[in-house]
Amino acid sequence: MTNKLLMAAFMALGLCQTAKAQTMKEALGKYFLVGAAVNTNVVYGIDNKGANVVKENFNAIVAENCMKGEEIHPEENRYYWTDADRTVEFARMNHLTMTGHCLVWHSQAPRWMFTDANGKKVSREVLIDRMYHHITTVVKHFKGKVIGWDVVNEVVEDDGSMRHSPYYDIIGEDFIELAFRFAHEADPKAELYLNDFSMSNPKKRATYCRIIRDLKKKGIRVDAMGMQSHHGLDYPNLKEWEATMDSLSACGVKVMLTELDLNVLPNPDRFGGAEVSQNFAYREKLDPYRNGITKEGTRKFEQRYLEIFKIINRHRDQISRVTFWGVDDGTSWLNGFPVPGRTNYPLFFDRQYKAKPIMKKVIDLFK
Repeated sequence: MTNKLLMAAFMALGLCQTAKAQTMKEALGKYFLVGAAVNTNVVYGIDNKGANVVKENFNAIVAENCMKGEEIHPEENRYYWTDADRTVEFARMNHLTMTGHCLVWHSQAPRWMFTDANGKKVSREVLIDRMYHHITTVVKHFKGKVIGWDVVNEVVEDDGSMRHSPYYDIIGEDFIELAFRFAHEADPKAELYLNDFSMSNPKKRATYCRIIRDLKKKGIRVDAMGMQSHHGLDYPNLKEWEATMDSLSACGVKVMLTELDLNVLPNPDRFGGAEVSQNFAYREKLDPYRNGITKEGTRKFEQRYLEIFKIINRHRDQISRVTFWGVDDGTSWLNGFPVPGRTNYPLFFDRQYKAKPIMKKVIDLFK
């Protein structure tokens, strides 16, 4: 082969390598984990297209539901491991970092947790004992298989007051400290996290900073705070959302964006946050894109996500993980929350599992 032909061959090879588009896990993964919440159809291969999207674009996963209390611990003396074990195995087989979600949460908790055989509220001592056994058994079962745990989930109200969950009302605020101690004893190497929505609220931010500092003063391990980040086109105030990252970092913890998605639909009156108990009647005016999102809707979607990821890029040294809450638009929880039966477009992959243009635009931010 002549020198000219060799040069042409090398140039062609270089062009091919240049043309290969970077994935999110390649571009953003240099700075933090890039994850997705997965359902059981993905990990069992029933949703094979969704599984392929995860393998090709993400380097981390979290179980959308199958590790929550009501799923994994349906009766006091019975655990159901099958779906959670399969999720962990899916992560192992595909070299994905697995996070456990979640150990203590007032919603989707084991139904038996707070009452006795007669339906009466249990005592503080009984609930602490039940919480201990639940946390210890679950954490030990997955010891060495997950990087960390959302230990307590959604324990503060938007106004900064403590949420009056059964855990809080029966035990008191120290249920948080106890949960962290139990989790650490069960797996001393696992990272431990707090997690909540509406973290742009200054009063809520202040309360979590106080909780984190109090725990750390007692020598309790707290590695990160999860900011769920269920955003909309006009909420939250992104300056306040960004300020929370700095405040948490100043408390000595990493920031995780744990449930990122973007609701492009109008909200009902009185809707707020991500409290899953909210439910509103379907009305056509609340479902404007049921026949497909418009160009203007797509423009707003892209503009908002770019604003979000510009902030993420600025704070990438403070962030340890960004996880989208779902894989594709068709399986997103936002099709049914807070209004059942709507058609939403909150993620980077559409209903045909095709990457939207926003993904490349975000990747370009991190080059």
